[in-house]
Amino acid sequence: MAGSIKEVRGEAVKDLLIMKFGGTSMGSADRIKIAARLSREQLEQRPVAVVVSAMSKVTDGLLDTLRRAEAGDMEAVNKNLEALAERHLVACGELLSGPALDEAVKGVEELVAEFSRISHGIRMLGERPPRSVDEAVAIGERLSALLMAAYLDKKGVRAKAVNAKEVIVTDSVFGNATPIMDRTRDKAQRVLRPLIEDGILPVVTGFNGATADGRPTTLGRGGSDFSASILAAALDASELWIWTDVDGIMTADPRIVPDPAVLAEVTYREAAELAYNGAKVLHPRTLAPLVEREIPVWSKNSFAPEKPGTKIVPEVQAPPGPRAVTSMAGVALVSLEPDSAEVSGTRLMGRALDALSTTSAEVLALTSSSYRQSFTFLVRKDELPRAIEAIEAALSLELAHGYLKPIEVDDNVGLLAVVGEGMRGAPGLAGRIFTAISREKVNIIAIAQGSSELTIAIVVARDGLEKAVRAVHAECRMGELARYNQK
Repeated sequence: MAGSIKEVRGEAVKDLLIMKFGGTSMGSADRIKIAARLSREQLEQRPVAVVVSAMSKVTDGLLDTLRRAEAGDMEAVNKNLEALAERHLVACGELLSGPALDEAVKGVEELVAEFSRISHGIRMLGERPPRSVDEAVAIGERLSALLMAAYLDKKGVRAKAVNAKEVIVTDSVFGNATPIMDRTRDKAQRVLRPLIEDGILPVVTGFNGATADGRPTTLGRGGSDFSASILAAALDASELWIWTDVDGIMTADPRIVPDPAVLAEVTYREAAELAYNGAKVLHPRTLAPLVEREIPVWSKNSFAPEKPGTKIVPEVQAPPGPRAVTSMAGVALVSLEPDSAEVSGTRLMGRALDALSTTSAEVLALTSSSYRQSFTFLVRKDELPRAIEAIEAALSLELAHGYLKPIEVDDNVGLLAVVGEGMRGAPGLAGRIFTAISREKVNIIAIAQGSSELTIAIVVARDGLEKAVRAVHAECRMGELARYNQK
């Protein structure tokens, strides 16, 4: 297999740039025009491939339509289908004219009809099979790719819409699939490379892929970033640019903190920790495919393309202390405690975590007590039901016989994470952070820190989360130091 991949690949396309446009950057005809202009400007200088998200809010609308279909609410389904068609047909009219418009309208109508067919099938079944959901929700990205490629063609740029189902090969975990990179590299070289070498700009759908036998999959919500990094690695790109609606990775959420600053550079590890703990700039899995090849990533603002953005690289000269604080409100704290000395807390934890792994639920933080052998872990609220179901099934005997106390859930909590390469070995830092939070009279419920000392995760009461974030940002002078280091 390795030999065949090498034979297909040959040498990497020199200086290839992958550009990914998010939902707000594709959210209207005007935004698509800007995305096309940015793509064309780079294509004049070097080879380019583009990855696109669905227009903003479209994926939410598609998922809502499938839920309505499952419930048999066909009035709502038909209303949503009309809105889906109208939004994209209006964009067609604003972007195109003549035969190109006619062709694009036909393409939009065919994709909407395909989604309608799946929705009606779900209505008849009375349930939403994960495979059908994955096939249906990818329609949003396919519509965006169609519009973007058609408009580029109109502006004199040869472009082709490409369904990532034909390129990205994944496992069969529908809704949150993982790429199989060797097979994806092979397909990317066979499908995309000839287009790029022929001067054609591929416009690839984000978010979706397919199993080796062709069953449609998706990479999880927000997975278009992940798609772009998978393709960057598969095509040995020189850079990946991710276009969003913010100026880059910031020291804190500007909706919470009044004086955040854009970080000029962050490491892969810092960016991944921030994304994992709630920062919205990147999908948490985005950077994994890029690390081995050390492909740099830029986070840039398509609404202000003149701004430099944030560069994500393998290493930086990190100043002492933390560089950013992020937060997450939609979380729940789950606590398990043995009610008998006969039960090994370590074994209990292992079985609980093994059960969680079967659900694809992510453990955001984990703490334990050595004396009582109890432990707590934090998960996202939308993953809580299946997490509890899996643990109750795995530990049913212990719960039934009273060896394990009833599982406790606290969903009135929030997570904040303090991140920075310069935190390693910094004496007194944790104390300053905890003191700053306590000054705001915010109760700290749990604390977790990895062995790398890159991140301190802190669970607090939900009503104190924003106050805690502001307190930590001010105490560590994150905005001030970021602005100083850019001078």
